[in-house]
Amino acid sequence: MNPLELRDALAELARELGIDVRVVTGASELEPGIPVRSGSCRVRDEVWVILVSGDPLEEHIAILADALREHAGDALESRFLPPAVRARLDGDS
Repeated sequence: MNPLELRDALAELARELGIDVRVVTGASELEPGIPVRSGSCRVRDEVWVILVSGDPLEEHIAILADALREHAGDALESRFLPPAVRARLDGDS
């Protein structure tokens, strides 16, 4: 599985497990000129992952994997996952 496929598989898995994944441009829509970075956060009772389109693919993968481990760990245990996805979630980059 190439990095783009891995990122897409992690994003789809996150969405299936109730994590809101959003892709945004690198400029803040609220404050133009202020740089925005990819990351995850909790907004009320929801978990959001924000992926900035200009950030490196490896950063997107790491953020998605971290969010899944932190917020959906129990749901991942009993679920079949492609070997590359399982390896990344288990920390076997």
